[in-house]
Amino acid sequence: MPTRLAARGTLVVVPDLKSKLRDDLTTAMKARDELTTATLRMVLAAVSAEEVAGKEARELSDDEVQAVLRREAKKRREAAEAFAGAGRSEQAAREQAEGDVVAAYLPAQLSDEDLAALVAEVVAATGASGMGDMGKVMGRANGQVAGRAEGGRVAAEVRRQLSA
Repeated sequence: MPTRLAARGTLVVVPDLKSKLRDDLTTAMKARDELTTATLRMVLAAVSAEEVAGKEARELSDDEVQAVLRREAKKRREAAEAFAGAGRSEQAAREQAEGDVVAAYLPAQLSDEDLAALVAEVVAATGASGMGDMGKVMGRANGQVAGRAEGGRVAAEVRRQLSA
């Protein structure tokens, strides 16, 4: 894991994902890739803001950095949809392209078939029989999905299987 010397002379462990984002930003800047440079700067700013949020500053773990990346990717997706709905295709394309850059740092998303199989396993394991068990199923399913599918997709699949 990369390390760096903090201001007060203490050694701080920098998560690999954050280090990779910084390295890729440098590469994009050297290649004069404006889209990637702007997107990675925005992501690193969001990570830095998350690090100083709260009562005291801290380094984010790779899982926490991934959570920030998921949030930023979702923002880009929603903005692209809003721009497309408003007939602003150029801005929608830019937001989509930024979302694609961010998505490259996230784990691959589960396919609909894989998500359905995972939810079916959780339903069987929990013995869920109806919509009253949705919370129990959602808790276990979200734990197993671990960022590989949006909560809305998981909830829709759980609803579909519990109501069938």
